[in-house]
Amino acid sequence: MKINSIDVKQVLNEAELVFSTDEIHTAIDDLAQRLLKRLDGISPLALCVMQGGLMFAGRIMPQLPLDTDFDYIHATRYENDTTGKEIKWLAYPHKELKNRTVLILDDILDEGYTLAAIEDYCKEQGARDVISAVLLQKKHERSKPGMSCEFVALEVEDRYVFGYGMDYKGKLRHLDEIYAV
Repeated sequence: MKINSIDVKQVLNEAELVFSTDEIHTAIDDLAQRLLKRLDGISPLALCVMQGGLMFAGRIMPQLPLDTDFDYIHATRYENDTTGKEIKWLAYPHKELKNRTVLILDDILDEGYTLAAIEDYCKEQGARDVISAVLLQKKHERSKPGMSCEFVALEVEDRYVFGYGMDYKGKLRHLDEIYAV
């Protein structure tokens, strides 16, 4: 379902602010410090999960080791919709993952199927270690069995959220706050 500019304004008017820019930046800064401890002495390959992870990666990358390589991967279950389907691979990394420590940077851990598939892909490509970091994790019981993430900046109740990389029907990713409908 496509959304137009009138719908966007209505969604924003009715949405609730969940995290302000300052709250998000503080949480990302804290997460970066935890990641630095974990990555001490390592030259990781950071993979931004497109499109949602772009703002998160842009904020956290300057705070990580100077010898970090950067690439992206694009896998989606939502395709601008509000419910997940089967995973669709749109782009694979250009850099070799073999024998690398791979740091996956994603916007949200909801049910975990996409992130688990990306982690599995990295391992299949011979990554030595795969570390995932997400901006937001939803609190609910629908997660893929065995799926968890050690590096989470913020947690949110089980609501539909958008902003700071996360979209509402393909729109509103650019907002530097996080809202819920």
